[in-house]
Amino acid sequence: MDYKILRLTISMQLGNIEGVIYPTLLWDKANIILVDCGFIGSLHILEKKLHQHGLSVNQLTGLVLTHHDHDHMGAAAALKRQNPNLKIYSSSIEAPFISAQEKPLRLCQAEEMQKILPPEQQDFGKAFCNMLRQVEPVGVDYLLHDGDHLDWCGGCRVIATPGHTPGHISLLMENDSIIITGDAIALEGNRPIIANPQFTLDIEQATKSMDKLLSMKADSYYCYHGGVYILKN
Repeated sequence: MDYKILRLTISMQLGNIEGVIYPTLLWDKANIILVDCGFIGSLHILEKKLHQHGLSVNQLTGLVLTHHDHDHMGAAAALKRQNPNLKIYSSSIEAPFISAQEKPLRLCQAEEMQKILPPEQQDFGKAFCNMLRQVEPVGVDYLLHDGDHLDWCGGCRVIATPGHTPGHISLLMENDSIIITGDAIALEGNRPIIANPQFTLDIEQATKSMDKLLSMKADSYYCYHGGVYILKN
């Protein structure tokens, strides 16, 4: 096989919580594509993980952002500054929020929730809103649409998986029967669940998107939160 599909583990302390996420690296002869890139300030951790595979940030050719949440695009602007040749990919729906042409929906949601939080949660809500305001926007170079086919690692198909955010996308690696889920599916106790239902913008759509991915019966589901899910047929 002349390509690799690698899972990276990024662990970062976020206040009192240790955040653990699993970006995916698509590495073939012509491309080195990172799918989602982690939290604000996590570039140095990402660099270390790439070095473990003999790679550097400057060798990355592309970054796919499944959606505009801070834990998926938090390091994107820093990556682009270090590697100006890096091409940014996202869905056409998410692109305005990633580039800050429109106010990010996650920040709009957090600000609305802040108005109704009980007093004991106000400090947390304020800190969360402030953190979201610190996410640096980045320009999107290529717009992706449902069904688009890319030649990465033997064939990659874009799957629209709205719900968590309106333009959320997942990727099907056709040769390997792997679906890179983003936040369309998370794992909890090796059980597929809706990622952060309290923050999901359309829970009905998100449920349909998760069901759609599971109905495809891929061999493996690479979940950004929770790790790899093996579908038991």
